[in-house]
Amino acid sequence: MTRPVVITIVSILAFISGVVDIIAGILSIFEADNPAVNAALGGSGGVFASSIGSMTLGAIVVILSFGLWLGYAWARMIVTVVQALSLIHSLFLAVAYLGNPVGEWASVLVSAIVLILLWTRPASAFFNAREAAAR
Repeated sequence: MTRPVVITIVSILAFISGVVDIIAGILSIFEADNPAVNAALGGSGGVFASSIGSMTLGAIVVILSFGLWLGYAWARMIVTVVQALSLIHSLFLAVAYLGNPVGEWASVLVSAIVLILLWTRPASAFFNAREAAAR
């Protein structure tokens, strides 16, 4: 079965989502001295932990986006869990981060779109066919 357009889109969006999480994590490290950010995240340790979490989730999603591209069902399941965690993490940061959380809101949007597209009918048919062919 050829890869449907929805899988191409979701693979690219997952990749973009991961990159956005990595960039947001890097940028938030530079906000560790901002008193408002420190207060919202429990000090510079909280900022650092949140940054590392964002970058880690982003790196995992970037790697797994290639598994989605190739149609691996295990990549779909892992990306679903990681995108859900990324969505929750980004929502928390967007609400807690009183400064300029543009990157976090972008991450929320992309993660939500990836989660929705990943479970459409054409996507499910593609992953099921790929899994059946591997047996």
